[in-house]
Amino acid sequence: MILDHRGLEPPQPMMRTLAALAKLQPGETLTIINDRRPMFLYEQLDELGYKHETIEREDGSFQITITKG
Repeated sequence: MILDHRGLEPPQPMMRTLAALAKLQPGETLTIINDRRPMFLYEQLDELGYKHETIEREDGSFQITITKG
């Protein structure tokens, strides 16, 4: 699943991401695209045991792939 959050103001991207993650089964992934690096989301992901990888895209946005542990 891919969620494109470009153009959304905080906290909408984080709220949408956490809601989508709650529906994942262990081992499934979610990819999000944000206008900015989601620093507060990283803290939540670490606390909840999710693995995440961030790539800065050519247009300046950030693509984060999150895997449920």
